[in-house]
Amino acid sequence: MNADKKICGLDPDSQYVDLAVEVFSMLADATRVRIILALRAQGELSVNELAESVGKAPAGVSQHLAKLRLARIVTARQEGTRAFYRLANEHASQMVSDAIFQAEHSLGGVPRHHHVQADAGQKEKESA
Repeated sequence: MNADKKICGLDPDSQYVDLAVEVFSMLADATRVRIILALRAQGELSVNELAESVGKAPAGVSQHLAKLRLARIVTARQEGTRAFYRLANEHASQMVSDAIFQAEHSLGGVPRHHHVQADAGQKEKESA
């Protein structure tokens, strides 16, 4: 009877809730968050470039990239013997940004990202 009724992904009973928890679990690692931030800022990078960017050994970064790749958070492109990684889509980047913004709120006061938004709004008013 309800087989043809589609459940919204944002519904608490959605099948995607458990998958979302797995995504959060995948992102619950500082090195992986740093990898995502580096890819967001710099685009496509090799393992060695990412290792230098996040301050970790290439072997360890490669293991993290393998997990992120299995989770379809990053994709890889081969060029000869080198692999280059990039974000698969904008969603992981946005989740990391939102988590950092939430962390800024935990420090009290007005978070830095609110200052940036306020500055942009003020500039718009001044130019009008």
